[in-house]
Amino acid sequence: FTVEGWLSLEALAESPYPVRSALVAKQHAARAQAIVDSDVPIYAIAESALEPVTGVHFHRGIVAVADRPAGLSPGAVLDGARRVLVLEGVNDYENLGSLFRNASAFGVDAVLLDPTTTDPLYRRATRVSLGHVLRVPFARVHPEAWPTILSDLRHRGMAVLALTPAADAIPLGSVLDQLPDHVAVLVGAEGPGLSGDAMAAADHRVHIPMTPGTDSVNVATAAAIALAALYRPTG
Repeated sequence: FTVEGWLSLEALAESPYPVRSALVAKQHAARAQAIVDSDVPIYAIAESALEPVTGVHFHRGIVAVADRPAGLSPGAVLDGARRVLVLEGVNDYENLGSLFRNASAFGVDAVLLDPTTTDPLYRRATRVSLGHVLRVPFARVHPEAWPTILSDLRHRGMAVLALTPAADAIPLGSVLDQLPDHVAVLVGAEGPGLSGDAMAAADHRVHIPMTPGTDSVNVATAAAIALAALYRPTG
């Protein structure tokens, strides 16, 4: 997979993903080499040649390639997790990147992707996340395990909150004092939202109170509001 931008390169260098090489504008070669291991090849070319070579128009002067590892299992990322973000049908790369950035900001320990959510390692997702896709552990749920894995979360002692603008959902703030220490927040794609099966598997169907005439906000914004409300700083 590829990443672009300096923040993504720094996150990649700190991650368990092995860096294969980087392609940079000539004036950035020394900076790139200082970030990655000394044995990682850095290819430096004229900045004007970056777009013809990569096929991508960008102005950050850096693109890197890394090995895509075998995916983690849901069990592996859930072990010891207190806060989990669960995504169903999220197919917009910018929303996905923003969701991972929010997950990192508000102490999410793991992200679960349903079978239809898009690839978090796509370069636009990693860029929008400011590299946090490479920092927050994630796992994709096998089709046969969706949405029954939501019941598995409950068996692990987690309360599952489904975010929905549905009229019969309860305000998010009304359940905060009732929740256990372990909580999973479940969000769906723009437009269709969560499936009926996913919502039925949740402990609480909650909405974020808004002014009359506005029924919803962007999925990443909604997740940020919910995760911020649940966030408990440590230390």
